[in-house]
Amino acid sequence: MKKIEIVGYQRANLGRTESQAIRAEGNVPCVLYGGAEQVHFTVPAILFRPLVFSPDVYDITLNIEGAEYRAILQETQFHPVNDSLIHADFLLVTDKPVKVAIPVRLNGTAPGVQKGGKLVTRMRKLRVRGPVDNIPEYIDVDVSKLDLGKVVRVGQIELNGIDMLEEAANPVASIEIPRALRGQVSAK
Repeated sequence: MKKIEIVGYQRANLGRTESQAIRAEGNVPCVLYGGAEQVHFTVPAILFRPLVFSPDVYDITLNIEGAEYRAILQETQFHPVNDSLIHADFLLVTDKPVKVAIPVRLNGTAPGVQKGGKLVTRMRKLRVRGPVDNIPEYIDVDVSKLDLGKVVRVGQIELNGIDMLEEAANPVASIEIPRALRGQVSAK
């Protein structure tokens, strides 16, 4: 996983009025779960840009007024109208397994594409569970054996040290047959 550091500030007061005041200053109210007690803090909204608007999963070092925590971003909430970030939940990294969605990266050149087919990504992320240290940056899927009309399914992907949480029958990538080739392929 990629690493990033976020600097935050402890929150003294909790509640709706205080949260609205924090957002008006350009900050995001946040909570760190998973420890002996919850840690409430604020972070400048600009620091979330590489973290939220990326498909990657990050191993985050939270620096809250000198106290450092290792965490992952668990959930974000956005404003329904202006789409600004209004809240973020972090999960403290311990020896317990975590659940995250890892981006899929397709590798290789499919013979079906060379014959005129179209490579379609059916799932951009796959949910997995495991220790944070075993979670990869990407899940690599080899498409070099995909011919026209063929599919790579979740059950065909091998992962070491982590468990797949998706159904094994779900398609990850496929080669669609274009309309011009449909009659030729079905005649064979």
